[in-house]
Amino acid sequence: MKTYFSGRPATTLGAALTAAALALTLVGCSSGDPADDDAGSGSALSHIHGLGMRGDTLYVATHQGLHSPDADGRPVLVGDRRDDFMGFTVTPKGDFLASGHPAPGGGGPADLGLIASADSGRTWREKSLAGRVDFHALDTAADSTVYGLDSANGLLRVSADGVTWDDRATLRALDIAVSPAAPGTVLATTETGVVRSTDGGRSFAPASEHVLAYVSWTAPDALFGVAPDGVLYRGTDGGTSWTPVAPVPGGAPQALTAVDARRLLVATQDGVYESRDAGRSFERRLAVESGNGGH
Repeated sequence: MKTYFSGRPATTLGAALTAAALALTLVGCSSGDPADDDAGSGSALSHIHGLGMRGDTLYVATHQGLHSPDADGRPVLVGDRRDDFMGFTVTPKGDFLASGHPAPGGGGPADLGLIASADSGRTWREKSLAGRVDFHALDTAADSTVYGLDSANGLLRVSADGVTWDDRATLRALDIAVSPAAPGTVLATTETGVVRSTDGGRSFAPASEHVLAYVSWTAPDALFGVAPDGVLYRGTDGGTSWTPVAPVPGGAPQALTAVDARRLLVATQDGVYESRDAGRSFERRLAVESGNGGH
């Protein structure tokens, strides 16, 4: 597999293990049926696609809907939709954005496009691109610009309102993160390292040879990345420098969200973990059943 920045092939690092790990998620969606999972009945979750916080409540986007832990740490379905949320993010205003596929028997197009919730995932409304796009990564800038990674087409799409979209760079990547201070600066994780755009995703250039699976950037001093082997890194200099912090428990990562400079959420193969000390230690919030990766 080659990585492309604005249509031009980049050189590979030859890291076979890393490339294979990222390739699992770049190929497409999971082929499993959400009905095969038991999540929502008190059992462990699997196939984690995204994490978020609203207030002090944890939200976990999965292959079978959006969940939160109850008082005993067991996953409870939020609302009544069991859609396969492939992409998920909480905006700076507290709204939820998601993408993916409807639950079996739910009707409608095979791709959800962009959907939104203003009540913490209890109800959702269609925003745009239904039947046309399945975003595997979503992020929003401080000015509410929405960035979506259309993994099926290897394309970054950008919208000022979540309704009208511009097609930007051709980009084979796993995750994206938008600068909280500069809405036009975007990082993306590829099999050859972290790449960066400073023109709103129209073009990308290599920023670092550190190969990361997921990145999250919620404040100028809150840039974090997690490698395919589960090691957490802290980024500086706009994503050009990465310093290892500590391994996250549980093996390969499935999702990462930095709530702020000290509070982090990471989903791995055996749990959703939370850190309140910038990644030096973690506590498991939810159990996760081992799956085939987060996307």
